[in-house]
Amino acid sequence: MDIKVLNYADTVAKESACWIAALARRVVAERGKFIMALSGGRTPWHMLRILAREDVPWESVHIVQVDERVAPEGHPDRNLTHLRESLLAHTPLLEKHIYAMPVEAKDLEAAAKRYALQLNAIAGIPPVLDLVHLGLDPDGHTASLLPNDPVVHVSDADVAVTGLYHGRRRMTLTFPIINRARNIVWIVTGADKAPMMQRLEIADESIPAGRINRQNALVFADRDAMGGIVL
Repeated sequence: MDIKVLNYADTVAKESACWIAALARRVVAERGKFIMALSGGRTPWHMLRILAREDVPWESVHIVQVDERVAPEGHPDRNLTHLRESLLAHTPLLEKHIYAMPVEAKDLEAAAKRYALQLNAIAGIPPVLDLVHLGLDPDGHTASLLPNDPVVHVSDADVAVTGLYHGRRRMTLTFPIINRARNIVWIVTGADKAPMMQRLEIADESIPAGRINRQNALVFADRDAMGGIVL
């Protein structure tokens, strides 16, 4: 796992957007389409607004969700709401190329299985994503792979549903599909992430983030997340 430390969160957003754009161009040139899974977060939404201005072959880009809160369509808690506002509204990305997690379904477990089948249809069996974007929470979770939740033990499904966390259940990609990805990019900013960033660096498997595949993984972090490193 490579770590690129930058001074400010804004710089993290800019540098990661440029890196993703370059990767998208290369993958589309090689294989004809680029499939990336996106997470939420303040710096990631800023990154997506910058990405919208980059040279990206949007007609060949397909976006799936890393995770999503169970909330009504358009709710500010939904990652999809911010994804559409940050990216879809500012690019020629096709609406049909955004694959939203079906968190409005009454039967969430069945909906998770349907989403897994959709991933098979667009990314192969088993599905291999070109890029998974992840964040790091102060409690050590990434995606919605939550500490002490049964979801962290799922090994036979690519999509699962969590228990309640901060008042909402969530749908999430699981370790198997995340760890099959061709590339993983982490965006980590803020001093509150520093303790878990140290544990991520040493692949501490006692936190969910520490169980993510480190091969072909790149971290963009600001100095606060790295414990105050000054460049």
